[in-house]
Amino acid sequence: MCRHLAYVGPAEPLGALLVGPPHGLYRQSWAPRRQRYGTVNADGFGVGWYADGDPVPARYRRAGPIWADLSFTDLARVVRTEALLAAVRDATLSGADAEAAAAPFASGAWLFSHNGAVPGWPGSLASLAATLPAEDLLSLEARNDSAFLWALVLARLRAGDTMGQALADTVAEVAEAVPEARLNLLLTDGATVAATAWGDTLWYLARPGGGTVVASEPYDDDPHWQEVPDRTLLAASRADVLLTPLKESLT
Repeated sequence: MCRHLAYVGPAEPLGALLVGPPHGLYRQSWAPRRQRYGTVNADGFGVGWYADGDPVPARYRRAGPIWADLSFTDLARVVRTEALLAAVRDATLSGADAEAAAAPFASGAWLFSHNGAVPGWPGSLASLAATLPAEDLLSLEARNDSAFLWALVLARLRAGDTMGQALADTVAEVAEAVPEARLNLLLTDGATVAATAWGDTLWYLARPGGGTVVASEPYDDDPHWQEVPDRTLLAASRADVLLTPLKESLT
């Protein structure tokens, strides 16, 4: 379910990363090339980006398909950023949360997205609810598995975990409770990107002109795209990408 993308690097218009590429996230909303589950990502979309001098990102989210929002196309043409996280959504279950259920989820400088699904939600993760403060549960932005996963990750970040450790430990905890869960998580603070490949596709591109893209699938046919092996933690900056098998990162 879903497709997402994060970028850190030299300033680019949103559209150059999301709309312009021949197989960009915009096109992936109706014609993804490598999506294993679901076929159309029309249940909402969102983009979060960082402006110069402000560590807290802005977000633009909608409940409908990205191709139906002409205002976004215009916005994407003129807004430039050095970092973003964007997603198009294929809902696991129907719900009434509208744009609140669309990634990216946010807190402070962090932006988060989930590509995947937790079968049996919400009952399958009921045991993990007890690990969160009541205030966190009552503050969930939406009533879906992705919002709950974000609450688990955010609790770890607030406790002082690095982004990579917060993702890795959350994946380990949820996978133990629901072994068939698909948990491709994506997180950025505007300077670095952390992601997990767990049950679905993940790729990265270290662009020759500078900058790093991490995405569910390549947005063009550039031969420099590299696929991330399943069960892997990715940590990326503008210049470097580090891959760590999740089984090793959890020991």
